Amino acid sequence: MLQVNYIRENRAHVLERLSVRNFGQPELVDEIIAIDEKRRSTQSQGDALQADANAAAKKIGELMKAGQREEAEAIKAKTTAAKDDIKKLNDELAVLEQELYDRIVQLPNLPHASVPKGVSAEDNEIVLTYGKAPELPESAQAHWDLAAKYDLIDFELGTKITGAGFPVYKGKGAKLQRALINFFLAEAEKAGYEEMMLPHLVNEASGFGTGQLPDKEGQMYFVGLDNLYLIPTAEVPITNLYRDVILKEDQLPVKNCGYTPCFRREAGSYGAHVRGLNRLHQFDKVEIVQVVHPDKSYEVLEQMSLHVQGLLQKLGLYYRVLRLCGGDMGFTSALTYDMEVWSAAQQRWLEVSSVSNFETYQSNRLKLRFKGSEGKPQLAHTLNGSALALPRIVASILENYQTEDGIKIPEVLIPYTGFDMIR
Repeated sequence: MLQVNYIRENRAHVLERLSVRNFGQPELVDEIIAIDEKRRSTQSQGDALQADANAAAKKIGELMKAGQREEAEAIKAKTTAAKDDIKKLNDELAVLEQELYDRIVQLPNLPHASVPKGVSAEDNEIVLTYGKAPELPESAQAHWDLAAKYDLIDFELGTKITGAGFPVYKGKGAKLQRALINFFLAEAEKAGYEEMMLPHLVNEASGFGTGQLPDKEGQMYFVGLDNLYLIPTAEVPITNLYRDVILKEDQLPVKNCGYTPCFRREAGSYGAHVRGLNRLHQFDKVEIVQVVHPDKSYEVLEQMSLHVQGLLQKLGLYYRVLRLCGGDMGFTSALTYDMEVWSAAQQRWLEVSSVSNFETYQSNRLKLRFKGSEGKPQLAHTLNGSALALPRIVASILENYQTEDGIKIPEVLIPYTGFDMIR
């Protein structure tokens, strides 16, 4: 979440950046500033009374030692009323702090200066396009038909077991999944990321720390009996490894990666755009996360973007990079790049990765700090990226590599699959 001191001292800038997001509650900024002013005044009054009470207690002790009991009792009588006032101010302070918290968590992160204005995905900025769109014969099929033809994925069986959006991968389809996971993890390790094996459920504090709660509560699967949430991405458990941690500056950057299944309740409409692997409630993903010095975070963001692009290039996929506009950004992000691959059979772009810089938004919630050379703890910057999400990568490989004889396997994956063709 945003820091209240920054909001108070930079009101005009905060309002201007929120307008880039088309944020619909700008009045919250002034409410926060007003509550914070009252909170600080109440805190100041309470501190002054407490200081007087402490001084009085010291004086009473001195008088008692000197045998001046009558004078000591007179001062003690006065401090009794002061204690009541202190308690009342402390109670008021607790209420104000809760009111401040309730409002400040409703403010999204402030977009970076490079984020374009816009209201939807149509307004996102194309940063670059790489490669060439594959040319397929007119008989080319979409991945859901190819999956059925080669018995790779059974969507109906998944619906029988669980429901729509939970596919069953079979035979070479399952091996292709595992090959991609191992390839992505191996490439992350080469790039200096330490692999973590993580819980697939998290508590409420973890969901709040990375910003899924309360913003995306309706999109997460909730295990009510235990008050736990199925993770929507490995970002949540990885980043929460550092909740309430003070790192040393020479420990930065922290670089972690992890493979997990991801669970999302997001309701899908009907039609080709959500058919097959285009949108699922459970899918596999390899995530990369970094905790970095604030001075380095935008340099690191570009490095993480290049890492993801490198994976797409090695897979031989035609892709583009988008800088998301204010209206299409996630609640916690300051700047996000989306990577989309071209689906030649569907004739549309499919999002396969988001790489984001959250600046101090998550670390403020997490109390994730580092201690620099001056010895004073300060908030770190956090970043994460999908490297990569599997469903649409699988969809693109099946569609873009289809031939009359079967589906070719990208050369880089053959050591992981053990086969070069799906027939």
